[in-house]
Amino acid sequence: MTLDPAAAPLDIDPLLDDPATRIIVCCGSGGVGKTTTAAALGVRAAERGRKVVVLTIDPARRLAQAMGIDSLDNTPRRVKGVDGPGELHAMMLDMKRTFDEIVEAHADGDRARAILENPFYQSLSAGFAGTQEYMAMEKLGQLRGRDEWDLIVVDTPPSRSALDFLDAPKRLGSFLDGKFIRLLMTPAKMGGRAGMKFLNAGMSMMTGTLGKLLGGQLLRDVQTFVAAMDTMFGGFRTRADATYRLLQAPGTAFLVVASPERDALREAAYFVQRLAAEEMPLAGLVLNRVHGSGAARLSAERARAAAENLEEGRIVDQGPGKTEARGTAAPDGFSPEASEAHGAPDATGATEAAAPESRTSRLSSPMPDPSTSASSLTSPTSAVPSEPSSAPASVTSVEQLTAGLLRLHAERMQVVAREQRTRDRFTALHPEVAVVEVAALPGDVHDLAGLRAIGERLATGRPTT
Repeated sequence: MTLDPAAAPLDIDPLLDDPATRIIVCCGSGGVGKTTTAAALGVRAAERGRKVVVLTIDPARRLAQAMGIDSLDNTPRRVKGVDGPGELHAMMLDMKRTFDEIVEAHADGDRARAILENPFYQSLSAGFAGTQEYMAMEKLGQLRGRDEWDLIVVDTPPSRSALDFLDAPKRLGSFLDGKFIRLLMTPAKMGGRAGMKFLNAGMSMMTGTLGKLLGGQLLRDVQTFVAAMDTMFGGFRTRADATYRLLQAPGTAFLVVASPERDALREAAYFVQRLAAEEMPLAGLVLNRVHGSGAARLSAERARAAAENLEEGRIVDQGPGKTEARGTAAPDGFSPEASEAHGAPDATGATEAAAPESRTSRLSSPMPDPSTSASSLTSPTSAVPSEPSSAPASVTSVEQLTAGLLRLHAERMQVVAREQRTRDRFTALHPEVAVVEVAALPGDVHDLAGLRAIGERLATGRPTT
């Protein structure tokens, strides 16, 4: 598959080399290769002279394996083996630890300990909806504030929807600074008997209902948590808003990563529209795991027709002129008319190109009689070589192998055509989005060499030569 000339190509190297580029966010739906893309960008940028940190939120820990690090945690670790003047660091978001760091930084020792030991807080920090996305943005803000790295590459969480990365932090910030939390804080703020009287009179109905839904102990844990977090709630939304503005800044670039499948590109189209609505800078689309073929001129239809002809025994590839030109004597019973009848190309025009191995094997074995039926070709005695000790594989096995390869090629060309149609629909809807295609690799990426190969493909739009 090749890029549509009408679509603008995405130049990765100028983006990585620009000192004004401080943050690159790789986003997209789950399973499209965001982690690999982020890691490959980090390796390429470091080897081109940038001081890079890659922040991943992928729980599969593939990034650590690919970079040769035993384990990643909430602290950036230096990656060894980078060839070039730059540096590469990598880290994996620990959302609970990040939440703990916020508490420890904004509360005194006794209050911080009370919060960290609170059961509701432990549940909230470990898996509350939106916590991972919020903490990813919190950690991004911390890294950018340290001003220690030239470039931060962010691998967004593997969410159900690519939009969660933008929506969840605001939702969680609104929850922690919302009316429900302030209502729960009221008794604690009033304190003493007045607070208990208010709780008994004004909140008895609400707490009774919540107690039935959540359980009395959980409700008490929530109220204790709210009381301890009183001084911190305003900061959550403030920091979420600050990081959101950081994502809108000129030094940030979003790369939408997608596979050439309908659902993934539909999600990418939604994200492109959302980024435009939020005025966030989109660098382009990385179309990952694109399939191609070195024999693209042989269509699926011609390959399938040639395979059928081989399987039915209708193709004899050598005419007398070619046989004599190679110095091979024509066998007894051979006639030019029979050769033309069996060796002429069919309507597909694929005979001459379909099976070069078959032609070679037939030169070294006697030509079958033109009147031989297709079924006799499958017989062990249908074509006995004059010198069995030096004869190649049988004609039947070569024909079967060639037909199988032709059918595989036909299937590959169908995949290529489907991916091209899917991509064309995206570019028709978003012609302004620059695109780079990354060819599919035969296996998984598991080391720095593989990440370099991906980086080369990102930069050139084609495999490394």
